[in-house]
Amino acid sequence: MFKYFISLEWKSFIRSASFKANLFLKIIMVLGALWMIASFSILGFGAYYMIEEGLNKEPFEVVNQVVIYYMIFDLAFRYFLQKMPVMNIKPLMYLPIKRKNIVNFAMGKTMISFFNVLHAFFFIPFSIVLVIEGFPVLQVIAWYLAILGWVFCNNFINIFINNKDVVFYSVIGLIVVLIGLQYYDVFDITQYTYPIFNSFYVIPYLALIPVILAVVFYKMAFDYFKKNLYLDAGLSIKHEIAETEDYTWLDRFGGLSTFLKNDIKLLRRNKRSKMTLIMSVLFIFYGLLFFTNSVDAYQGPFWKVFAGIFVSGGFLFTFGQFVPSWDSAYYPLMMSQNIRYKDYIASKWYLMVIATIISTILATFYLYWGWQAYAAVVVGAIYNIGVNSHVVLWGGAYIKTPIDLTTSKKAFGDKQAFNVKTMLLTIPKLLLPMGIYAIGHYTLGEGFGFALVAIAGLAGFLFKNKVFNSIEKVYKSEKYKTLAAYKQNN
Repeated sequence: MFKYFISLEWKSFIRSASFKANLFLKIIMVLGALWMIASFSILGFGAYYMIEEGLNKEPFEVVNQVVIYYMIFDLAFRYFLQKMPVMNIKPLMYLPIKRKNIVNFAMGKTMISFFNVLHAFFFIPFSIVLVIEGFPVLQVIAWYLAILGWVFCNNFINIFINNKDVVFYSVIGLIVVLIGLQYYDVFDITQYTYPIFNSFYVIPYLALIPVILAVVFYKMAFDYFKKNLYLDAGLSIKHEIAETEDYTWLDRFGGLSTFLKNDIKLLRRNKRSKMTLIMSVLFIFYGLLFFTNSVDAYQGPFWKVFAGIFVSGGFLFTFGQFVPSWDSAYYPLMMSQNIRYKDYIASKWYLMVIATIISTILATFYLYWGWQAYAAVVVGAIYNIGVNSHVVLWGGAYIKTPIDLTTSKKAFGDKQAFNVKTMLLTIPKLLLPMGIYAIGHYTLGEGFGFALVAIAGLAGFLFKNKVFNSIEKVYKSEKYKTLAAYKQNN
């Protein structure tokens, strides 16, 4: 039976409408995964000696103190990036397949995910070093099994909190509060968690506790999904009361008004889209890490432009990169109407431009840290309007990930809409302006570097119509592939 499920997963991948794009991005993701594995392995072998020589403390004691934060951050990291099992379950409900087999396979996929395997490349090398340094083998193995048990506990806990935003925000708030209290010497949680993690080493049989907890969580998750594996239960769509608004004041924009009205309604009504507005505001304060010199690694000249791009382009990155996925629910209906692709693209562009201008105005407080700080924000905004706005619209034609706007279970919407693929596509948007700035900075100085970035943005704005024509051709050529991809459930 498991062999049958695996064959379905393989067929789903190779028959996908976006197979070529997925294959290329998966190759990049594999290379990134190999880099992370190598980094974790090197850190695992070197952490003991770095702590011993750099901090002059007992390494095993330090690791047992900070492992609580490691586990909490792991849980938060999973919430953002770990996908829940994405199987086309509904068609399987009509086949003679036992529900427990479907659930077991889905749960098994989460257990062998990269997010669980990655931890082994740190803790196994670290455990080997402990044995080399004279720690008893059996006690080290017991300690590692306990850590492994906690990792799998996080895996199953994430399944439960994946659809509960309150729990997630509580975890994030707890992290911030605990770090703040410890930083100001008010309360140090590690004093209470250290004896717990150390006890798994001192008293080896206690390592069975987190392992047993992981088994219990697995059984709870299994029972939950098996109970709700019905078309009229967990897999059904819950409908909410609809609201209507009249935006007649937008009629002055002609053909664009229809799309602008839809986008404003989308931003107001859906939790997933509302989160883009919240994230846009948070991005404005991202520059504090760079312009206040609070982080030594961010004091280089290139980081100012990097920060300026993010401060002014929060909405552009959070909203623009998912065009046209925002309209995936009714995209086939839109394509059956007599509409101009150029008007559709222009409406999204105007939204991003307006949001970028508003963010730039709100960021004027960066003048407190000098004109260079706010100049980086302004030239970043110009570049975002002239270049990055076009790049995100162009890239959207190839990101065929549907967003389910009918559900309110997740603040970030469909987990497939927030993944490593969309993160990778942001890299060219950031490296190019930094490279342009570098040319000016190392030739005629800082001011010339800012000027070159601004000129690049203005050039993109001047050629907007030609760029739009090119983007329109791309959307038309990808139209039927996009329609096919939006019909897929996985």
